[in-house]
Amino acid sequence: MQRPVPVLSTAPLPTRIVNPAQAPAAGQFAPGTPGFRYWTAAEALRRSSDYWGALLPGVSWQVGASLPVGLDEGERLNAFYDRVGLSFFHADVGGRTVYSGESADVVCHELGHALLDSIKPQLWDAASLEIAAFHEAFGDITAILAALQLPTLRHAVLLETGGALYRTSRLSRVAEQLGWAIRQSRPSSVDADCLRNAVNSFFYREPNTLPTNAPATSLSSEPHSFSRVFTGAFFEGLAGMLNVRPAQDEPNLLQVSQDMGRLLADAIRAASVVPTFFSQVAANVLRIATQRFAAQGYEQPLRSAFVRHGVLPPGPAFAVAATQPMPMAAAAAEPTTLQQVRLSVAEYGLGVPSVLVYAASEPKTFDVAGAAMAIGAAVAPAQDEAAKAFLEDLLRRGRLKVATPAGRRAEIVRPTAVSGPESHTHEIMREGADAVLRRVRVDCNCFLMPQSHINGERYGEGGRKEAQGGTC
Repeated sequence: MQRPVPVLSTAPLPTRIVNPAQAPAAGQFAPGTPGFRYWTAAEALRRSSDYWGALLPGVSWQVGASLPVGLDEGERLNAFYDRVGLSFFHADVGGRTVYSGESADVVCHELGHALLDSIKPQLWDAASLEIAAFHEAFGDITAILAALQLPTLRHAVLLETGGALYRTSRLSRVAEQLGWAIRQSRPSSVDADCLRNAVNSFFYREPNTLPTNAPATSLSSEPHSFSRVFTGAFFEGLAGMLNVRPAQDEPNLLQVSQDMGRLLADAIRAASVVPTFFSQVAANVLRIATQRFAAQGYEQPLRSAFVRHGVLPPGPAFAVAATQPMPMAAAAAEPTTLQQVRLSVAEYGLGVPSVLVYAASEPKTFDVAGAAMAIGAAVAPAQDEAAKAFLEDLLRRGRLKVATPAGRRAEIVRPTAVSGPESHTHEIMREGADAVLRRVRVDCNCFLMPQSHINGERYGEGGRKEAQGGTC
């Protein structure tokens, strides 16, 4: 496959690879080599930036003028975005060294986190299970839509699926290599042939009612698991959009991918930040499809997809299409942070009696929620209830770090996590006289016992490698 040499420093949405500091000469490289890793990642970064930059003119990164990227930051199986940049890692698995930055899907997924943080920054600290899951869904969606900008992949997927896009394929199977690596240690935690598959039959459940963890065949409240509800609806809607095009061929598939990006970008910007965020985004997608893409006939297949996955109940899904849009001036003026609410946390032994959290408390644009299991919509949790459920879910999964020494004993540890920068996603930090729940990163939540421990290497505060010592 031939691709032009990517120039990362140019607009839109420039990026820069800081590790390695020097770019290898462009050429053809075998997988697993530094040259292959560098240029595969660079091409994926450029392709994703070009795709979203064309749909979101004027958007810039939260971190500054360009987004820093480290392609190999150490030995563990992970990747993350942390409002500093993108970080990728490697691990020895089954006799192979797997680099997360070598996967175009993983690179595009992490860039998706950075992009969503730029267009909807108030989602970053939002104490909501559903919003955390949407961040993961948007990462997978970015990987899929960016992949469709490759003519060779469009051609291959249409051949593989016979033009019926809603079939499992190399497009729907996200991060096959990383999924293989995780299966070697935790076979039930990912799909049988990839990390996550966008062709799925998951149906919405209020995430507060789900278990904290579950095998890949079931839903849990864990963000990557629950994200599959929205990703599945998105992919089914994408396939339905192609079905109503004049032909199911490469040019129409490209057009559908770009139309879907426009729909999503505008819907996310207009969506109210509430605990039932999936339904707010979906309702805005349907409204925009009706008003701006009426000639294409996208509204019905999109509505069908959202209903079939329970992101919207049938009645509200039919009604929202005719709702008047929120004025664009109001959408542009929305604050970049959410209101704080105080939660009592004395029962958790965290060393503080209460914590301030950023609650998903914006006024609703649409009076909708995800589908109930029987009739109508599920009961949406109150903002403080949703925030408390989010905090407790972090504790259960061992994803919360407590800044106060008195509260360290209450932290829940994870046997497969390692000491380092990505062993938690949130911290309770001291800000003046208050303890505040803050997000520090979004990561792919992939942890193996690191080979570095077996080799006698240790990681200290901030994840920096310390001098070699004894074995563990």
